[in-house]
Amino acid sequence: MKENTMVNTQISQSELIKLVGSRLIIGIPVLLLIIFLPAGTFAYWEAWVYLAILLIPMLIVMIYFIKKTPEFLARRMQLKEKEDEQKIIVKLALIPFLLAFILPGIDKRLGWSNVPILIIVVAEILVCIGYIFVVLVFKENQFASRIIEVVKGQKVIQSGPYRIVRHPMYLGTILMYVSSPLALGSYWAIIPAIFIIPILVARIINEEKVLTKELEGYSAYKQKTRYRLIPGIW
Repeated sequence: MKENTMVNTQISQSELIKLVGSRLIIGIPVLLLIIFLPAGTFAYWEAWVYLAILLIPMLIVMIYFIKKTPEFLARRMQLKEKEDEQKIIVKLALIPFLLAFILPGIDKRLGWSNVPILIIVVAEILVCIGYIFVVLVFKENQFASRIIEVVKGQKVIQSGPYRIVRHPMYLGTILMYVSSPLALGSYWAIIPAIFIIPILVARIINEEKVLTKELEGYSAYKQKTRYRLIPGIW
């Protein structure tokens, strides 16, 4: 059963700024809390570097989209899924998501891991690459909503990263997410982070059912671009 929970994508720029601002005012402190509270200290340089790498580009990208394509950003602000399967998937994703960011702090406090600086730096670079890849997807596909839906006027995108795989945004997300524990200096947090992969696979399978049924031209696109997520594998 579907329900009408869409955020109005025709809101004014000032209203959009308020909406984005309110999300950041809530989201950033929550992220700081789940990272630093388990660590029991602010003397956690890996976390500060990680947050800078994550949040500074995010703010720049948000400002860009507010000015250039506010409708796209408004669409990205939607949180409530319409598909029942997706609602379940989102709930399942919450547990490994929280664990992947809580465990590094516990790891820091108890000294479980001793991740070399070189590995941390490489992980930070991978987080950056993953985020850049996601942003490129956003620029290429203005219909890349946070929730699974097909909106009026939506077209199949076959250019840019969509020529390689059908779901490039999820590829970038996986790269960011799985690299985050190492960027935060934890080996143990990789375990819950890896669970994002089967969860996103389940999301992709359901998403493709919706797109095949509701988006004109998607069936032909599947024939042309064979791989969903990883070229040559799946």
